[in-house]
Amino acid sequence: MPTPPENRELSPYTGWTRAHWEATADRLLLDVRPFASPGRGLITLPGPRPSWSGPRSDGLEGWARTFLLAALRVAGAHGEDPHGHLDRYAEGLAAGTEKPGREDEDSWPLMADTRQAIVESASIALGLRLTRPRLWDRLDDRTRRRVADWLLPALDPSPVDNNWWLFGLTVAGFLQDAGIETDRAAATIDRSLARIEDWYLGDGWYSDGDNRAFDHYNAWALHFYPVLHAHLAGDKELLDRYGPRLRAHLDDHVHLFDANGAPVPYGRSLIYRFAAAAAPWLGALTGHTPLTPGATRRLASGTLRYFLDRGAVNEHGLLTLGWHGPYPPLVQEYSGPGSPYWASKGFLGLLLPANHPAWTDPEEPLPAERADTVRAFAPAGLLVQTTAADGLVRLHNHGSNHVHSAPGDEDDPGYARHAYSTRTGPSTGTAAADNHFALLVEGRATTRGPATPLTTGHDRAASLHHPLPGVRVLSATLAQGRAELRAHLVLGAAEGTPVRQTGWAVTPEGPHAQLHPVHGYGPDVGELPTGETLQGPGTRTLALHGTTSGPASLFVALASLTAEPDPVPVSDLGRVRVDGRLLTVTWQNGTTAHLDLEELEALDSEDL
Repeated sequence: MPTPPENRELSPYTGWTRAHWEATADRLLLDVRPFASPGRGLITLPGPRPSWSGPRSDGLEGWARTFLLAALRVAGAHGEDPHGHLDRYAEGLAAGTEKPGREDEDSWPLMADTRQAIVESASIALGLRLTRPRLWDRLDDRTRRRVADWLLPALDPSPVDNNWWLFGLTVAGFLQDAGIETDRAAATIDRSLARIEDWYLGDGWYSDGDNRAFDHYNAWALHFYPVLHAHLAGDKELLDRYGPRLRAHLDDHVHLFDANGAPVPYGRSLIYRFAAAAAPWLGALTGHTPLTPGATRRLASGTLRYFLDRGAVNEHGLLTLGWHGPYPPLVQEYSGPGSPYWASKGFLGLLLPANHPAWTDPEEPLPAERADTVRAFAPAGLLVQTTAADGLVRLHNHGSNHVHSAPGDEDDPGYARHAYSTRTGPSTGTAAADNHFALLVEGRATTRGPATPLTTGHDRAASLHHPLPGVRVLSATLAQGRAELRAHLVLGAAEGTPVRQTGWAVTPEGPHAQLHPVHGYGPDVGELPTGETLQGPGTRTLALHGTTSGPASLFVALASLTAEPDPVPVSDLGRVRVDGRLLTVTWQNGTTAHLDLEELEALDSEDL
């Protein structure tokens, strides 16, 4: 399939237009066709291993997630389908639901037997809702009844207490439109929205469940499903509730994208890649966005190109389990070969008409390209730092956790690091953790475990964690330009306990990382190998070492990550004075910041 010519007048940053999005969608859909079952009810893609739900579930996943892409492609073309995508999926609907739950070569697993089928029911229902006149309304009554019977169990309460509640919401929205079990569907919608309300913390941020899990699920699930449902249902009351939340989230979300198009790789399910662009498109679709049309397309096209230009699809044209190319340490056990096709959500912009300003206005720069910024995402305990000279984004984590782990449990590298960036990757496996502060007990580094947020400000964030029983570590980050001040107050550790601070994990071709001791560490800056990260092999991280000197020991360092050529030492970017537990830093631009660790220590859980 020929690639459309770039248009650098309309899209000076990416060169891409709507035609590129349509061509990419068609190419992805055509390349999965050889892996369809004889009746086209399953699409079982090759991969290194099945998910924990098994190969049949993986075949349903491959079908459902590519069906969503086909639905967005055809619905956005006002029903035109020159490649016959929907006809194939119509055949698959009939074959998959003919004998569900059986070991037939086309049969879909039942939700009662395979929990993952609940997840996939949302993509199927959304695809049917988007293409109802073109597909659902043309099915025979028997097939419609079978499909509805397969979908109905999704209306039961969610078996997983997180964003899974929104899968039932999405199925219910379609069934309401189709006039099937409307009272039961309405009850499911109310119950699902009530549950996620418990997790809304304000300023556009949800936790993905009762733990403090803040990640891209905010964008591609927790805002995506309620807002899109309200839009498709024409429910003004719901859209008035959830639309402003999406707008508030996008005000932060846009700061997570590098000038090269990369979103910050933090959290889980990163194999969905350009699904991170779904929320900006949704803002444009519903009118609830702080982004200009040109910035929306610049973000989305930049993200799509970032991954496609770096090997996200293999020689067969299939999306792989990884970030750029395949990267097994990134992959959760629930993910199978079809899982990456949730990236289909990133094509939501095709629902916008071709004459919409998001397609016709010239691209505009992203925040990371316009100015140096430091921005706190207060409900999540995150601090984002961007630099216009290199377009690089750094995320400092003082409040996002995935699970309530106990001291000594292995950290999740997607949540437990103190910092992430768009051009580095967290180390995994047995490698020394990057951007980590640890006590060394018998030569073994402690884990971070859950971090309790203490405070955020315009240039700072702080948190508390318990690496060992009876030991607390109060950690704080101040940021300005590309410089970071990292402070850790260790409370309750035995005198003489070794500690280690690591810096950014960079590849030989990557950006420059710097780490400079200020207080509590020895003068030597070491270097630790961390192997391969999602950014590539040969990764190394700088390290500082020190020793506790009593019941309260303070450790302070300056750090920097930059793609600027020949950067000056980070020690030249800030002068730090330590007066007991009061830190004063005078930055290179002449501004001064104070960090009072005693004041932070006085905060207790009742004050948070």
